[in-house]
Amino acid sequence: MINLYDLGQVYIVCGKTDMRKGIDTLAYLVKEKFELDPFSGKVFLFCGGKQDRFKALYWDGQGYWLLYKRFENGKMNWPKNQDEVKALTSEQVDWLMQGFSIEPKINDAKARNFY
Repeated sequence: MINLYDLGQVYIVCGKTDMRKGIDTLAYLVKEKFELDPFSGKVFLFCGGKQDRFKALYWDGQGYWLLYKRFENGKMNWPKNQDEVKALTSEQVDWLMQGFSIEPKINDAKARNFY
């Protein structure tokens, strides 16, 4: 398995992205909508509506890589906010690839009963 975090800082583009978009359109989206540099050597993750596949856009200094992964079993827990991009820790990248949320939620009922 490719460890995306080994390539560079990983950013997740929250919400749904049209998975028909290619390198140029995804790079434009990173630059114009989120004001980030698509030539920075960072990894940008995009997900479609099904949440069982994603694209990763990465500039290696000579050209772009567009990685595409489809999960055969299960889905990712992808954040929904369309207007947000988040930097992920290596741990969050691992969680996402395993289908877990990047922001673990505390069960309030259990927390209230604890005290």
